[in-house]
Amino acid sequence: MSWEQLESACTSCHECPLGDRRTNIVIGTGNRNADIMFVGEAPGADEDKTGIPFVGAAGKHLDKFLAAVGMKREDVYIANILKCRPPNNRDPLPEEQDVCIKYLREQVKLIKPKIIVCLGRISAMRLIDPEFRITKMHGRFFKRGEFYICAVYHPSALLRDPSKNEDMYTDLKKVKAKLAEL
Repeated sequence: MSWEQLESACTSCHECPLGDRRTNIVIGTGNRNADIMFVGEAPGADEDKTGIPFVGAAGKHLDKFLAAVGMKREDVYIANILKCRPPNNRDPLPEEQDVCIKYLREQVKLIKPKIIVCLGRISAMRLIDPEFRITKMHGRFFKRGEFYICAVYHPSALLRDPSKNEDMYTDLKKVKAKLAEL
């Protein structure tokens, strides 16, 4: 599948009720040849308005952490499991994830990242292990096929609980070190 085919498939998708409610499809943003791909759970209100992932308060917080470890948003790729916003920013339902995961898989095939970073527990539970516990397992790497995958706290969780900011900083330094090692 090409980028054009992926965008067309996402734009025309109405396989779950979210496709009928969206303002914009939110596929992803950043460097399509990135070595690092960040994957969140689903677009929020700001993302639904703009069609760009992580542009609200959580996205601005993520940008600060990227800058703190010497990464630029334009050098990484950022996406979500879901391409449409769940109502009231609720967690994505398993059946919604089941529909959208094929699009994320195509993105991974197109980008070919060396490292995938799950932003939060929902992404980690879907991409790493259904039993993943973010408080206990964040910052650990797992080998999956051609790439490494890890999870960090979701930036919105950090806004609610700033005591986890140091963990996020440490985990992103690990991601940068892992990339240098590869």
